[in-house]
Amino acid sequence: MNFLVTGGAGFIGSHVCERLLRDGHHVWAFDDLNDFYDPQVKRRNLREIQAPALPFEFVPGDLCDAAALAELFASVKFDQVIHLAARAGVRPSLEQPALYQRVNVEGTVNVLEAARKTGVKKITIASSSSVYGVNAKVPFSESDPIFSSVSPYAASKLACEALGHTWHHLYQMDVAMLRFFTVYGPRQRPDLAIHKFTKLIDAGKPIPVFGDGSTARDHTHISDILEGIIACTKKEFGFEIFNLGESQTVKLSELIALIENALGKKAVIDRQPLQPGDVPITFADISKARRMLGYQPQVKVEKGIPLFVDWFRKNRQ
Repeated sequence: MNFLVTGGAGFIGSHVCERLLRDGHHVWAFDDLNDFYDPQVKRRNLREIQAPALPFEFVPGDLCDAAALAELFASVKFDQVIHLAARAGVRPSLEQPALYQRVNVEGTVNVLEAARKTGVKKITIASSSSVYGVNAKVPFSESDPIFSSVSPYAASKLACEALGHTWHHLYQMDVAMLRFFTVYGPRQRPDLAIHKFTKLIDAGKPIPVFGDGSTARDHTHISDILEGIIACTKKEFGFEIFNLGESQTVKLSELIALIENALGKKAVIDRQPLQPGDVPITFADISKARRMLGYQPQVKVEKGIPLFVDWFRKNRQ
């Protein structure tokens, strides 16, 4: 099949492209290589994807450029779209809320419309655990009411979920929304905690710790996320939302200890106040994904952190 992966040069997207290629599909990656973090990181990802000389094409472009998307969809008959491109991150969204709404919301409309106009019936879209906000009930279930977003990023992802349902309702498109829970692993973005902490601890520099270390996250290894994404491409749902997490919470203090043990170095803590937009806990109820996707995460964080540190040491710049 012909797959379009938006955000295909990024952390999750590059892994998705590689997996689809290994499975025998033709893959196009659409990405603007913006400067949210060093664009050279994405260029390295692209070189790794392109190295095996499989049927892969990189298309540079901006989600907000509806004409560029229309041209791409007109030039290739895509069977499916995996829409991962977005402005990411809770804290940066506090500084540039309009940018996050434009790229994430308007960009998703542009992708949905380009798909609709060219007869693409199936699209898988990245959402985020951040949509749950400060959720009093744990673990978080897809059926929980979610009216408590606490960041512009989370609000933009919630809007994308509503758009996905709208295009399903109006145009009978098959839409799966995937709420990712704190994804980590090889190629993780350098601004995310595990990568940032590993780099700083390895260099003997202080790590910024917001709060007392009691905040907890459901860290999910990229290999497990991949299995969930690929499972979505193989079934039709109409419209469904799925949590993709490990269903295991790890306190920030425990995460730091795991990184210290893997590196064999102690962290220097730079204690800072809790940040606006952060939530105290994320914790995925994955029973729906297990039932409907056969999703069964395999990599617990105690195994995943040493795997990440090994990758980091081999690829440190």
